[in-house]
Amino acid sequence: MHRQLGRSRARAAQGYRRLLVRVGEDVESQSAVDVACRLAAERGACISAVAVVEVPALLPLDAHLGREEEQARRLLERASATGDTFGVKVVSRVLRARTAGTAILDEARASGAELIVLGTARQTLRSTGALALEEAVRHVLGAAPCRVLLVAARADGDSQATGGARRAQIRSAA
Repeated sequence: MHRQLGRSRARAAQGYRRLLVRVGEDVESQSAVDVACRLAAERGACISAVAVVEVPALLPLDAHLGREEEQARRLLERASATGDTFGVKVVSRVLRARTAGTAILDEARASGAELIVLGTARQTLRSTGALALEEAVRHVLGAAPCRVLLVAARADGDSQATGGARRAQIRSAA
């Protein structure tokens, strides 16, 4: 366990070579793509960008969801264009799954991702003041095979810039 933690810290110090970023329609997802591209550009890394089409349980996984798949392809094209501006190679994939979190984890394992970058809204629970995360983000944080970088806007909706990137939280998977 200590040896694994030491390797993980050494990899973080060197930079990541394989990043996985989920794309979506929200501002936080676009910011996550920007952050992933900045990180990849610094070390010559490549990015796997995924758009997850969640298929309802009542439909088969191969059900025709043309509108959703077209939207996913547009989001991936935008991520590739962002990568081009940073000089970073972005490999795009549309994934079909019942839940986004499971699809992201499966792709992270299959691609050998060293860092998963996720955009998430920053909301707090009124009762406790704790950070409220969407289900897919919680699922990825709980079972990630690598480190996870969350990119979030401040609670008031504005981005908080730190070196050109929004505030991020890093969590190392145990």
